[in-house]
Amino acid sequence: MHIYSQLFAVLAFGEAFALAATTKAKTCTTSLTPKYAAPSLASGYVARLVATGLTTPRSIKFDTNGALLVVESGVGVTALTLDESNPSCVIEKSRKVVVANNALNHGLELSPAGTTLYASDTGSAYAWSYSASKQSATSRKTIINNMTNSDHTTRSLLLPKSAPGVLVVSRGSNSNLDPTSENISSGTAQVKAFNITNIKQPLGFTSSGKLLGWGLRNDVGLAEEPKGGGIYTVENSADQITRNGVDIHNTNPSEEMNFLGYLNGKSSPNQGRNFGYPECFTAWSPSTIPAFKGKVGQQFAIGTIGPGNNDKLCSNKYKQQAALGFHPHMAPLSILFNPSGDTGWVTFHGSWDSTVPVGYKLSQVDFAKGAPVQPSNSTTAAIDIMSNANTANCYNTTCFRPVGLAWDKNGNLFMSCDTTGEVYVILRTDGKPTNSPRSS
Repeated sequence: MHIYSQLFAVLAFGEAFALAATTKAKTCTTSLTPKYAAPSLASGYVARLVATGLTTPRSIKFDTNGALLVVESGVGVTALTLDESNPSCVIEKSRKVVVANNALNHGLELSPAGTTLYASDTGSAYAWSYSASKQSATSRKTIINNMTNSDHTTRSLLLPKSAPGVLVVSRGSNSNLDPTSENISSGTAQVKAFNITNIKQPLGFTSSGKLLGWGLRNDVGLAEEPKGGGIYTVENSADQITRNGVDIHNTNPSEEMNFLGYLNGKSSPNQGRNFGYPECFTAWSPSTIPAFKGKVGQQFAIGTIGPGNNDKLCSNKYKQQAALGFHPHMAPLSILFNPSGDTGWVTFHGSWDSTVPVGYKLSQVDFAKGAPVQPSNSTTAAIDIMSNANTANCYNTTCFRPVGLAWDKNGNLFMSCDTTGEVYVILRTDGKPTNSPRSS
């Protein structure tokens, strides 16, 4: 059973503290207050602001001394020193710019020993020698290059624990509907894995690496499922799509969770396949797709349907379908698993291409045996944990827009919000770590 219900109550921060005081979570009198309506939390959770005033914070990662490393897009990498003496009341003590580089925009990783820092800009991924005690990064070298393209410019990074010495890199497409991505040699709309052990020269993205998947429009979120070692992504799908001249963009296509196989020696038929983009997309609302006979989770062709452009060419025989779909335009940007592998946490940054705002929230997806519990045709796989008080008004007023996720040493969940320049911590009100197994 879940510890939360799927019903939401808007918890003002004072009310959240009162709730915490009646449980094992301690009262926090030093928390910051957001400059917008307090977020809504699912029963059993409380969220508290840890830091404000950051410049477009994106990916986050804890170093071995407990400092939170933050990519501030357009600034570089910043270390936040936190006071976690009371895990229920984390506060920022100080911050320091570790890497001053205004080209860095999203990607961030740290080696298992905590001595090598990785970050990326639109064209390259870099490595620095990192000292957690000094909060300093030195001796930069380029490890992956030749990734520059327009539109989708973030280059997400992942170091899978099951494959030491391997760096996974996601590269998006050149545009909303990018015809160059139909060519596997373009290198766009792809996720690849690179052996970066003892490299002497930068590895070219297009010419090097192991292809995990292509036809992946903009898979910003990367994660390794901890029990089986499967590589999962979350994808931002296309905007403004039509079919047979009918605008269907409000209800299709789904955002996606994709399974790209393994890097630990296990085999998977998914690995290296084409996932459909820019020809095929995942159905969220089949009834609104003209002349479509498929179901939720199946792929469909866009544009004018005919002999050379039809849904048969989008079947799983030719294109790998998504593991799960999410409501169109919610813009998933991160996925992070708990250690038991029974929960994947997903940030939904929020829409621009939807008549009614959607996303702007943090959700959970239930997993078991290395795969989502819900089938690929589910429309209820995302279980909302933290959302804006009035998402329907997010086009007209300030809302938090979540991006990065990280676990601290206590098992509590930290989340960056880029447009508001914030970092939150999400706690369980029963005092257990946020990353506890789902059944606990």
